[in-house]
Amino acid sequence: MRLWHEQLIDKLPRQQLLGQHRELAALRGNGWGRSHATVDYVFKYSPYKLFQFHQLVIQEMLRRGYEPDKLWCQANYRGKNCQPYQHLTALLLTDPIYPEHNDDYLKICLLNLANKGIHLS
Repeated sequence: MRLWHEQLIDKLPRQQLLGQHRELAALRGNGWGRSHATVDYVFKYSPYKLFQFHQLVIQEMLRRGYEPDKLWCQANYRGKNCQPYQHLTALLLTDPIYPEHNDDYLKICLLNLANKGIHLS
């Protein structure tokens, strides 16, 4: 499980983009708070930041003609098998959304993709 650097979202191949959506849906749902080395940093922040990040992925999916469930565009939604948040406070959008998504993280993501045979510029 990994969150790709947000600068890569619009460049990801189909498989990685759709995989990112699935991973974000899992994290927003019952996966929230479950330790996983590559994404533990998201749990230091409000779940609203994860919602904001997910919206980047959803917007790219829509741009490419995919039809993700519109329920994921609701900040409180956590999936069919998880109770929604009742009082999730909206946050201002920061750039980047997660401060961990810095230049070093971008390089790590590009290397990870290159190891899969995916070369992005």
